[in-house]
Amino acid sequence: MTAVSVNADPVGQGTMSAAVFHGPGDVRLEQVPVPDIGRDEVLVRVAANTICGTDLRILRGEKTRGVRRPSVLGHEFAGTVAAAGADAGGFAEGDPVAMAPVVPCLRCVHCRNDRENVCADRRAMGYEFDGAIAEYVRIPAAAIAAGNLFHVDADLPLEQLALAEPLACCVNGFGRSAVRPGDTVVVMGAGPIGLLHTQLAVNAGASRVVVSDLSPSRLRVAGELGATTTVDVSERDLLDVVHQQTGGVGADASLVCIGIPSLVDEAVRLTRKGGSVNIFAGLAGEGVSQVSANEIHYRELVVTGTSAMRRRDYEMALRLIETGAVDVGRLLTHRVPLSDAAEAFELAGSGDGLKVAIVP
Repeated sequence: MTAVSVNADPVGQGTMSAAVFHGPGDVRLEQVPVPDIGRDEVLVRVAANTICGTDLRILRGEKTRGVRRPSVLGHEFAGTVAAAGADAGGFAEGDPVAMAPVVPCLRCVHCRNDRENVCADRRAMGYEFDGAIAEYVRIPAAAIAAGNLFHVDADLPLEQLALAEPLACCVNGFGRSAVRPGDTVVVMGAGPIGLLHTQLAVNAGASRVVVSDLSPSRLRVAGELGATTTVDVSERDLLDVVHQQTGGVGADASLVCIGIPSLVDEAVRLTRKGGSVNIFAGLAGEGVSQVSANEIHYRELVVTGTSAMRRRDYEMALRLIETGAVDVGRLLTHRVPLSDAAEAFELAGSGDGLKVAIVP
């Protein structure tokens, strides 16, 4: 495989800055070689990488599958093409791009049944492949061949397009909830994921969008983005609010966007007969929740889960951002230089903001 080299640093040494993960609680800003690319690969100059809750779980040692040490984290990113191999499929230097980070095998039973997000042999940026909390990131040949790298609207801030990844996951999960115009939708959690689901519910024509959380500032943002009712669960009982608003019938769809296992039981109880419950968040610990199976059985509830996204979910997310149908800019509360990556992780984990973007 013929390699294409890009000289990244101003003194001509071919190195770049990257936040390198060495183990739980150990991320170091280091000078590493700029990746060489093959004829069927692309090198992207990173414009922004937003920190995901999964990144924080890796840093805390709670998530280990697919994680290498040392490696570069980061899977929510956008940037511009710095170099493209001759067989890289229509990409040229300077093209603005964003990437669906889950690379499917396209051969397993899951891929063949439109479930590439749970591909048996999936690989992902920031896991098996070095991620984008760096000045440059290599887009591997498998990702180029699968169509994971997308051209994007050059007029939009690339830091906003980095958020196509979490929005794509929400598009995947929300599609499982079968929300129809006029429905009552409950979104449990007003973090970035909950706020994206709130906008999707509004766009779907829900007549009531009830958002719950413990943070008054996040609930305020939820109201600004279209929630019809916000519930501070330290002051009001969510089940009582939903029953009051629906005449005791319950919500048509409930989405669990906080990783607290007990919320699954609460979501089941506040959802109407024949309604849907989507467990979107990865749950803490072993994720064990005590749910009455009879509640699901007798009330004919549809309970689904969500893991990652498909490439078509990602493409849909890009279009929603580019058309302004979903406002992701409202979620970007902090922009931190790559040189302060460790502080960016601390800020993201503190809960003081919504989305933290690391901007090289």
